[in-house]
Amino acid sequence: MAAAAKRARATARNFYRQALDQADRLDLERAQEIEGLDDEIALLRVRLKRAVEEHPQDVQLLVKGLDILVRAVGARYRLSPKSRKDLAENLAATLSSLGD
Repeated sequence: MAAAAKRARATARNFYRQALDQADRLDLERAQEIEGLDDEIALLRVRLKRAVEEHPQDVQLLVKGLDILVRAVGARYRLSPKSRKDLAENLAATLSSLGD
């Protein structure tokens, strides 16, 4: 049973591989080793900053970028037990600092 599940995961993981060129296949292999969304969230922040600098009057663009960022950060905290613990610790520290 475990072997069948492992094969199914490998098949799913390689589903897109045949549609990629060699460079993208290498990127795909590296991407599969990454856990979490920290890199993606950082990239979103950089792109959002650039969008605000280049289009400071475009409020819709800012709102859309912030919405995407908020959803990504929310997903990050839903994904990992460590992230849940970190969030709880950060919230506890924030609450205790309010009492000071």
